[in-house]
Amino acid sequence: MAAKRCFDLLVLILLAPFWLPVLGVVGLFVRWDLGSPVFFRQERTGRGEKPFVIVKFRTMRDARDASGRLLSDAERLTSFGKWLRSSSLDELPELFNVLRGEMSLVGPRPLFAHYLTRYSVEQRRRHEVPPGLTGLAQVNGRNALSWEDKFAWDVRYVDERSFWLDLQILGRTAIQVLLRRGISAPGEATMPEFLGNESERK
Repeated sequence: MAAKRCFDLLVLILLAPFWLPVLGVVGLFVRWDLGSPVFFRQERTGRGEKPFVIVKFRTMRDARDASGRLLSDAERLTSFGKWLRSSSLDELPELFNVLRGEMSLVGPRPLFAHYLTRYSVEQRRRHEVPPGLTGLAQVNGRNALSWEDKFAWDVRYVDERSFWLDLQILGRTAIQVLLRRGISAPGEATMPEFLGNESERK
């Protein structure tokens, strides 16, 4: 795990002259399109099921109905927000989570804390490693996968993780981002909520 941490820091430091200016420019455009705040912060589950606050660029308006409830993701996403998501630039601020050691470059994506009670015992094993910016699920379908398939890829990563596998995932992620595949679930603006395993709800 120490070697993985050193690799993450080395990559971020070496590439800082590239990602820091991009982060600044995107932040300005988010401020212009959506106003303040520029960043979206939310509690997610990290390694060992410990909570942490993830940081992303905002992609949605804070639009609500007459009752004060937030509108659907599709109604709140702006055109610029859709582009940010499709390019994955909305996730750039998560690099600060990596710098702080809350995330890694590669690992299962960090999900909502309230999902903890909905996982099967096997699925909870995804928290045995630090969450990542990208992972096996992201390069094998991303949001086009069902939740069950995503978690199966996450657990497979836990079992098979290695430096070589991380390099493969990073390379495949670059291609995935360029092709903009699996950005959202079929018929959804983003990804539907995970309500628990289908077999356990019947």
